[in-house]
Amino acid sequence: MWNVKDRFPAKLMDALSTSGFIVSSTGGVMRVEKYGCGAEFRRTSDDHYTMTILPTILLNGQFVRLWDAGYQKFLLTDDGRKFPAHAEQLVNMRKFNEELRTALGVPTYYNEALGSTSLVSVYDRVKGRAGDIPDKTVGVKPVSGH
Repeated sequence: MWNVKDRFPAKLMDALSTSGFIVSSTGGVMRVEKYGCGAEFRRTSDDHYTMTILPTILLNGQFVRLWDAGYQKFLLTDDGRKFPAHAEQLVNMRKFNEELRTALGVPTYYNEALGSTSLVSVYDRVKGRAGDIPDKTVGVKPVSGH
């Protein structure tokens, strides 16, 4: 997982576009995208950037959270909807994460390189305990028309 306390110099952040990333900046907030994934950084008072949104998949241009329900991974939107995560999205997220780390000089450790990590995980399926109904625990709404 990323250490969100890392601070990156503005010069390094501005050079991300030369590494093939799509970089947009508005009012001190920089959004970095590639492969249908993205991350967000905010400028600090000393001309550095800190990460405010960890690398994740973009769904219709919006950041989503990756949820591992134990039997399948889902993408959770801020408005409470969930969509099944596709293998290609997970591969792209991993590729984006690795390339962004390399471009920023952030080391990747063995346990982090094993696979995608989820922001939300629910594995307990014992009836009567938290997690027995994953959607209720995470607070997602069913998607209509799917």
